[in-house]
Amino acid sequence: MAQIQVTNLTFSYEGSYDMIFDNVSFVIDTDWKLGFIGRNGKGKTTFLSLLLGKQEYAGGIHTSAVFDYFPYQVPDESLTECGAELLEQMKQGCELWRVLCELEALELDAEILYRPFDTLSYGERTKLMLAVLFSGENDFLLIDEPTNHLDQNARETVKCYLNSKKGYILVSHDRDLLDACIDHVLVLNRRTIEVQSGNFSSWWENKARKDAFSLAENEKHKKEIGKLNKASRRVRQWADQNEHTKIGFDPVKEHDRFKNTRAYIGAKTKKMQSRVKQMEERIDREIEEKEGLLQDIENPADLKLFSLRHHKEVLLTIKEYSLTYPDTKESVLQNLSMELRQGERVFLKGRNGCGKSTLIKAILKNADLTDVINGQIENDIINESGLIAVASGLTISYVNQDTSFLKGSVQKFCACRGLQESLFCAILRQLDMERVQFSKNMEDFSEGQKKKVLIAASLLTPAHLYIWDEPLNYIDVFSRMQIEKLILSCQPTMLIVEHDVRFREKIATEVFDLERV
Repeated sequence: MAQIQVTNLTFSYEGSYDMIFDNVSFVIDTDWKLGFIGRNGKGKTTFLSLLLGKQEYAGGIHTSAVFDYFPYQVPDESLTECGAELLEQMKQGCELWRVLCELEALELDAEILYRPFDTLSYGERTKLMLAVLFSGENDFLLIDEPTNHLDQNARETVKCYLNSKKGYILVSHDRDLLDACIDHVLVLNRRTIEVQSGNFSSWWENKARKDAFSLAENEKHKKEIGKLNKASRRVRQWADQNEHTKIGFDPVKEHDRFKNTRAYIGAKTKKMQSRVKQMEERIDREIEEKEGLLQDIENPADLKLFSLRHHKEVLLTIKEYSLTYPDTKESVLQNLSMELRQGERVFLKGRNGCGKSTLIKAILKNADLTDVINGQIENDIINESGLIAVASGLTISYVNQDTSFLKGSVQKFCACRGLQESLFCAILRQLDMERVQFSKNMEDFSEGQKKKVLIAASLLTPAHLYIWDEPLNYIDVFSRMQIEKLILSCQPTMLIVEHDVRFREKIATEVFDLERV
């Protein structure tokens, strides 16, 4: 077991005026199963790149540990090669027999190593890379969001696999995965960094208690400061009034006064002024104790959604619908029948490749929305039979799982979508995107920030039906909870593909399993 000591770490990207890390220090052990938690853009992936020595920084990172990083980058020119040919390219000194042992633990056949890499599904690629990652010895592993795009079965396999391992940092926003796989958390709070033992739920419970205590202390200090300010003003007023009586008096009205009382009045005024000074010092101490109490409080704004009411109760009808790709004889979907009524939130469930996203594309095509997926839905990608009927006059707001088309400025994006820029930026701010991001091009955003752009655009679009395809990929835990609260409050009609178990359990009114049709 070794330690990683981070001392006075300071870092910002060249040309950027926002600090990612500012003089932070902490210590972690390489024997831990460490969950890395923080909002999008706070620096989780950046910290991993600093550990790998990919960026220059101020301060110190001291350790004897050797790092390896997931996911491996496979160049475009190597995508046609089989996995076995890529092992050495992914991890230097990788031994085939060790990879085979890890593949077995990941419930994957060895034949995957002899298929072209570009023919593998997201789940197969993830499992193969994890097998390579854990095939080494004594490495401290940096695992960056391994479950994005994975279906529920693949997530369960990865969860069980990681739970059996140790010696890694796991960056993930999946609460179910974090609870199952980690024994410590490293948290990037709003202003501080903390290391704590336990999983996500235990940390969240402790945070709730700490936040409640901080809020109570803050209220106590505010009341004390108010009382002291009131008393200070009253005593200062008395002192000023008393000081004004030192010179000049009416011998008729103040027959008991004479010239020698000036010294007495001066001493009394001085005593009052001393009390004022003591009160002001107490106020300063109270303010100093109050400062920092709320610096890490997560108090997300309540989001709004502009849903519309349609004159029909049934918004979508699918009857005996079958779908195949032109280049294959096998049906992707067969004899599918379902209805979507107003107020329902239906989750499409199934393994990767079972047709969830393709079904969404078919619905959008039948709704005559052929320009919402990266500019166009291909008219010839599917052969279909049966019925997809969309209510006439239906307005659909869509969130694509792909973000690669987001380029250019926020201003240009709003102009193309017909969105009011000020409202759009306000929603992004409510999703905890810093204002400094709005001056950047969207291709420079993190993946989580790109997803927030698509979600904000959807929330700002008045619609009868919201179709979201894997909206939470890369979205941080706090924003997920924020979106959960919004949907439960506004109760829009939704058709969703999402593999986050906790999110689905809270939001879904119905789960439609495409593999059990």
